[in-house]
Amino acid sequence: MADVAAKAGVSRALVSIIFRDQPGASQETRERVLRVADEIGYRPDNAARLLARGRSRTLGVMFTVHQTFHADLVEGMYPEAERLGYEVLLSATAQGRGEVKAVEALLSHRCEAVILLGPDSAVADLDALGHRTVAVSVGRRVPQARVDSVHTAEGKGIRQAMDYLVELGHRRIVHIDGGRGPGSAERRRAYRAAMRRHGLESGLRVIPGDHTEQSGIETGRLLLAERDGGQPLPTAVLAGNDRCAMGLLMALTRAGVEVPRDLSVVGYDDSHLSHLMPIGLTTVRQDAVLMAEHAVRFAVERLEDRELEPREAVLDPKLVVRGTSGPAPEEPA
Repeated sequence: MADVAAKAGVSRALVSIIFRDQPGASQETRERVLRVADEIGYRPDNAARLLARGRSRTLGVMFTVHQTFHADLVEGMYPEAERLGYEVLLSATAQGRGEVKAVEALLSHRCEAVILLGPDSAVADLDALGHRTVAVSVGRRVPQARVDSVHTAEGKGIRQAMDYLVELGHRRIVHIDGGRGPGSAERRRAYRAAMRRHGLESGLRVIPGDHTEQSGIETGRLLLAERDGGQPLPTAVLAGNDRCAMGLLMALTRAGVEVPRDLSVVGYDDSHLSHLMPIGLTTVRQDAVLMAEHAVRFAVERLEDRELEPREAVLDPKLVVRGTSGPAPEEPA
């Protein structure tokens, strides 16, 4: 600021007034100071300014690099945070970089609150974090921790998918489990309950997996090996999420299985990649924008009132039918 003031021939105080967009400078002086600042490459340090006031007005977001649905959530957070006067800072979990390191990086950069996308940490650790700072969990219920949460009604989404498949005549419906992924336990329970409700418990089958493409690929290889051994393919597979469903589709189509003629595939999330495939993925939609807006508002509201009790937003999912599902194939005589 001193360099700008010297070159523009004004006081440093006047430069400060102009950068804060406060009255007290003529239009001609204002334009000259801004032109000089642009010429010498000066930009106001908003972070330092906010810290001087005791606030960073920054929300930290922990996400996983390869989770496409996390990208959709992050995209939805920026406009809501900006509307409320906050910035967003990202920190990723990846191979060799766990949740603790990702969260600590956000806190070391003075984030006032942290929003955790699909956290995998133990409940006790999340509770400790919630007592240490404002924290919001997206995609996972944490009722025993001092953490706000935003998620969809997982069971309702799975029931929609299962009822749809049964109406199409499917009876051999397999579920690829999401392992410890967010929402997996609820989706697994809802699948089992739906199979029993439709009188299909004898065909109930949960294949271990996780929320990655590799999980879907491995399940595809398993089903194909069973087929080659004389066991029929299931007529439909309900995957733990869209990434898993995409991996399954890759393995099946490469082996000549026609989807949905031979087998139907349903995912979960409705991430942006699900409708960019050659045939769109039938999936259960989670409204990423609405989830993101709730998460940001929860964080900001708790920053304004730390005594609020933990809150939970449960949003309705919606089955989106595209090209990977169709009527069950006719059973051989």
